[in-house]
Amino acid sequence: MTKESLQHGLPRASVSETLAVMNDVMLPSVAKGVIIRRPRIVGLAERMKLDQRAILRVQRLEAKYGPGPLMLRSPDSKPMALVLDPGHANRILEQTPEPFATAEWAKRSVLAHFEPHMSLISHGVERAERRRFNDDVLQSHCAVHHLGDRFATVVQEEAGELLQDIRQAGGHLDWDAFVDAWNRVVRRVVLGDTARDDRALTETLSKLRAVANWGFLHPGREHLRKDLHERLLRYLERAEKGSLAAEVARTSCNEVTQPVHQVPQWLTAFNPAGMATFRALALLAAHPGESERAQAEIAHDIPHASPRFGFLRASILESLRLWPTVPLVLRESTVATQWENGWMPANTSMLLHAPFFHRDDRYLDDAHRFNPDLWLQPEQMEQRVLMPFSEGTGICPGRHLVLLVGSHMLARLLEGREYRLKPPTRLLSSKPMPPLLNNYDLTFESRLH
Repeated sequence: MTKESLQHGLPRASVSETLAVMNDVMLPSVAKGVIIRRPRIVGLAERMKLDQRAILRVQRLEAKYGPGPLMLRSPDSKPMALVLDPGHANRILEQTPEPFATAEWAKRSVLAHFEPHMSLISHGVERAERRRFNDDVLQSHCAVHHLGDRFATVVQEEAGELLQDIRQAGGHLDWDAFVDAWNRVVRRVVLGDTARDDRALTETLSKLRAVANWGFLHPGREHLRKDLHERLLRYLERAEKGSLAAEVARTSCNEVTQPVHQVPQWLTAFNPAGMATFRALALLAAHPGESERAQAEIAHDIPHASPRFGFLRASILESLRLWPTVPLVLRESTVATQWENGWMPANTSMLLHAPFFHRDDRYLDDAHRFNPDLWLQPEQMEQRVLMPFSEGTGICPGRHLVLLVGSHMLARLLEGREYRLKPPTRLLSSKPMPPLLNNYDLTFESRLH
């Protein structure tokens, strides 16, 4: 492209189009809760199909302006761009953190409420060191953590208690029962067995996450953050064998690392992982063919050491494709960058709307179907932008760990049992999957298979 054509610059949305993006794309995500979900708002968003409206809004802009990126009319001096092209999205994700940083300003204002020195909102040498620490403790480059067998045992024990609760409830399973067991698993995996019943820690973190939903609009609750970090520090000092806390103790650190600021993100990340796992259970309950495949895999894999549960992992990934728990992936340009249509200024906040890329039915035949094979056949991944855990060099370092825990939880709940959604018409395999599935009011009836 010539220098003269570059001078025309990137396409710019009108004021009304920018307001429409704010109203249809950004506001619903913020209202549902960017760090911790607000169940009533999630239910309202499901009933009003707000996620579908957001996808349609981005589709219309892409049809009008082409690949973009589309510059929005920011009310202040902070430039913002909506990413419309899969190739551009992949470029941004692969070129993280330079020139596209994860430490985007809105993200910093949110996460600083409870983990101000976390790698995700750090940059430069600080991010490099903190990311190195996260990669080492979480073993992000290993499909199965070396403590995988221990974590699987934790899941088995807590799932067994949950199954007893289900039997006592006449076969009834709802979100409250599931998430209580899930949180016990998370505390034991991250901090050790002595944290199993430390609900106060989870509640403190939840309160801080609720404050973080308001970003810079909330002054923060310093006393709560101090309490959280003191609690976490005690567990890290204890370094119980068979937990991530023990891995922290054996991983090298320096004055930049700030381990106690990394741990809240691990606990936080497991919450949307639980949502995805519970939704995957609903998908399998609504799809008899896939449910049979899951049962066959469980029967085959459980007797073996370190079962992988590839199909169950794929089912969780499909849950995250259909209903991303992080609908807006954010980056910030650190320098001026060149695109086909022009130049983007430095310090531009870049918005990647995951549901748009995951569910663009103009190009994806299976956009609204439950298709776990998408994740089992690499050739199907070509030319797609799928970011259930972000992607590229900024990908979530805990992705393999949460898939391990989630797949084992599904396996233990499904083993020899059948689940039916209430009402059974909540999801139908014969119909497109809804734009959003409210995990908070999912209920199941369970019986022996």
